[in-house]
Amino acid sequence: MPRRQLGQGLQVSALGLGCMGMSDFYGPSDHASNLAVLNHAIDMGMNFLDTADMYGVGRNEQLLAEVLATRRDEVVLATKFGNVRAPDGQMLGVDGSPEYVQRACDASLQRLGLLAHPVEVLAHEIGHHLFVPGDLSDHGRLLARVRRGLPSREDDAPLIANLYADLLINDRLQQQAGLAMDALYRKLASNDASPLWQLYLRIYEQLWTLPQGTLVGGDLPAELEGDALLGARLIRAYAQDWLDGAGGFALLCLPYLLQQGRQQPPGGLAEWLDLDQVGDADALPDGLAEIEPGEQDPQHPAQDPRVVRRPPTPENSDQDAKGGPPTIRKDAKGGSRGQRRDPLEYGAILRQLGLALNDHEAAMRYYRELARPHLVRFPSRLIPEVEEPQPEGVESWQPGEPLEAIDWFETVLLSPVVVPGLTTVQRVYGRSPGGEPQRAPVDLDLYVDCSGSMPNPKSQFSPITLAGAIVALSAFKAGSKVQATLWSGRNQYQCTAGFVRDADEVLRVLTGYIGGSTQFPLNVLRDSHAQRTRSDRPAHVLVLSDEGIDTILNADERGTAGADVVRQALQQARGGMTLALNAYAGWKHAGLEALRAECGIAQYRVTSWDQLIDFARDFSRTSYAEAAA
Repeated sequence: MPRRQLGQGLQVSALGLGCMGMSDFYGPSDHASNLAVLNHAIDMGMNFLDTADMYGVGRNEQLLAEVLATRRDEVVLATKFGNVRAPDGQMLGVDGSPEYVQRACDASLQRLGLLAHPVEVLAHEIGHHLFVPGDLSDHGRLLARVRRGLPSREDDAPLIANLYADLLINDRLQQQAGLAMDALYRKLASNDASPLWQLYLRIYEQLWTLPQGTLVGGDLPAELEGDALLGARLIRAYAQDWLDGAGGFALLCLPYLLQQGRQQPPGGLAEWLDLDQVGDADALPDGLAEIEPGEQDPQHPAQDPRVVRRPPTPENSDQDAKGGPPTIRKDAKGGSRGQRRDPLEYGAILRQLGLALNDHEAAMRYYRELARPHLVRFPSRLIPEVEEPQPEGVESWQPGEPLEAIDWFETVLLSPVVVPGLTTVQRVYGRSPGGEPQRAPVDLDLYVDCSGSMPNPKSQFSPITLAGAIVALSAFKAGSKVQATLWSGRNQYQCTAGFVRDADEVLRVLTGYIGGSTQFPLNVLRDSHAQRTRSDRPAHVLVLSDEGIDTILNADERGTAGADVVRQALQQARGGMTLALNAYAGWKHAGLEALRAECGIAQYRVTSWDQLIDFARDFSRTSYAEAAA
């Protein structure tokens, strides 16, 4: 059965089953047959069931409760309210008041057998949005730290992060808010738990001083008992700085994952694993491209001084390590920027957040985030004069147009009684040449070497890709157009559709990969500027490469010498040219040096690719400014 996504991730069958006729409106129905139909529909993959409190005056919801009792995890249920009926079925009207809504929801949940503790469940959900993780960015940071504690089992990071967040939230609600989270877990827990789930439930027993067997039965190994105690201490020790404890909790859980793999949660616990529904899955979380201090080296709770010195007791349950009450301190979870994570890990974290991205799309977001702190204003040039607005009369103003556009003086002159759309007018302006010069941005023609000596930016950090992104995004910030070309061997290149203002199109090219031989794309340089006229904005040509730049002197496919192609293109572009090259010390090419001297081509030499990032940041203030002077 095909599935469709609702909202932030709820998956429902494309075909749902409406259950109204099983209890009302179409005559008598057979109870056993109705149950058989419901179970058969679920067996066929139809997981979307629709009911309402008015169907059979609640009997339809009670019917579905019999199915939900054993198949809750397989069903997405929709119920409705608003039409009020008497116990005998008589229609009493429609009620949408807040009081009725609350009564209707409580009654439906009771009939469906889904909820015995509505306040506890609601508080738990709110805890994910306000406490742990709070938002999509912190959710990503949590996953990043959990992944560090799960070597070889990084795919299980969402599960472990969910367990960790639930422990923090539920302990806070039990100890500080006075909610009966223990009573709720007594209803949800089951004795047929695997070791991982035994550990999870035993931690609750330790936190809330419940007798062993309250939530998880059977004889537990001594090692699991010790780990549960460590887990409880960790939850209390890191109640404030919960990000700092995430890696240690993951290390605590790792042996149980390795022992039996990922097991389904027992009893009714599955519906609580809802951390993937926190935040907007279409939003872009910031701060995930770089590794935070303390993230790389998680510490097992048994070796963590903050854990082993503070056993959980009722007396210290609401005290932090310094003796004060725990508070939600979102500013205490981070730190200064660290080193970069690789694009593959970055993409994996985004996908675990629920973002449907392939490696290429993740790489685009990765380099955009890394480039953002380095963006600078792109240079502009003075053009002869700026146009000035010239009043030329009035025309009718209609509702829907900007209110500030109304010329009230002319409107009142036309009629002292203002009737929008009839008597309202707005000023019309033409353009006349002014006497002051105007600044216009210079377009960018960017060429990035992607031969076999370059890293694949989708799997490894690529300084040359980041440098290109910094310069291109700076150009967009100033209003310039950008043409980006990724090049390798002869006829091996990827290029935007000319000079564009679409940052995504440029990043899509820059994060591609060719990895072939080396030949500068002279045909692209030639054709890009062949039709440029004096009325077009100047364009600056920027090449990021290594010693392979000497191929710019080879002949193009028409037999024209590369030097002649460059001369003609620069004459048409009128914006100058810069070469940023990673070349070994002492490297020189006589032909290239002669061409540089003749055409005024600027050159920036680096000895490592990482230095290109500094070049990209300084480009507008140094080399480009000189070329544009």
